[in-house]
Amino acid sequence: MKLSEKIIELRKANAMTQEELASICNVSRQSISKWEADIALPETEKILLLGNIFHVSMDVLLKDELTLGEVKEVHSCGTNAVQGKKKEIYEGVLIKESVNDENIIDFLNIHKIELWNTGGKPKYWTALFFTSDKQDLPEQMAKVMVSEKEGGQNWFVDFKAGNKKYIVFKGKILKYRIGNQPEKENVCAECRKMGISDGEMNWSE
Repeated sequence: MKLSEKIIELRKANAMTQEELASICNVSRQSISKWEADIALPETEKILLLGNIFHVSMDVLLKDELTLGEVKEVHSCGTNAVQGKKKEIYEGVLIKESVNDENIIDFLNIHKIELWNTGGKPKYWTALFFTSDKQDLPEQMAKVMVSEKEGGQNWFVDFKAGNKKYIVFKGKILKYRIGNQPEKENVCAECRKMGISDGEMNWSE
């Protein structure tokens, strides 16, 4: 079920006209019409606003395979956060377009979504800021990253756990202790072999 279809269903379920939803979102009625016709994608802040308006998680809104009737266990909001919050192990940023299997998102708790203008094709990348309590997340990520054979380049995702930084490619997990420059230099050397430029290695620690 596409985002456009979910917006239509949620709007109608809440007895809203396009004009009413447009007023709440501070956009034109034509913008709502384009979202619902799958002609245009709402900006990141508007997607977050839609989630708040309709009390729907970002996972449900963004993942086509999830329908509005599905219920997913969450650990980041509501009474669940107080009663049974799991300890997060990893935190980082994943470019949604860098994976070939979106089921990996099931292992992540998404806290923020940004659309990054690439200046090329595709025009935008979807950046998912996440935490995860999945112990084997590096191994799971290594299975789904797009590789040079699949997408014309080697993609990686970077995240950290405590003082360890992980750089994960398809079938390759690199890591170093934050603050240990020799270990970091070894990881950067491996990244260069994978075709990654020095500019792309300016990841946060």
